[in-house]
Amino acid sequence: MDKIYEQTMLFDFYGELLTEHQRCIYVDAVQNDMSLGEIAEEHGITRQGVHDLIRRCDKILQDYESKLHLVERFARAKETVGEIGRLTSPEAGQDDVQERLRRIRDLSRELLEEL
Repeated sequence: MDKIYEQTMLFDFYGELLTEHQRCIYVDAVQNDMSLGEIAEEHGITRQGVHDLIRRCDKILQDYESKLHLVERFARAKETVGEIGRLTSPEAGQDDVQERLRRIRDLSRELLEEL
């Protein structure tokens, strides 16, 4: 997974669990694409302090994911919904309708069990 995408997804799911200060700095670095110097100047801390805080936030967010697996479960659910969409698209045609319906039922059941 692309690092920025991964950071964004982890932040979307677990960002509220960071302190306000951590969130502000992390948003500036990841979402606002500000440099360490810009962030340091804006928040009155050193560039090294910003760098350390971002690394610490990355670790905190990854630790939450390793315990809760919310991003992983979301990605699987998104793939499942995509497959259901492909099975129900007009391009799927009329061949093996019963088999596609069975597959959609199976995928729906799996999705509900995941949630």
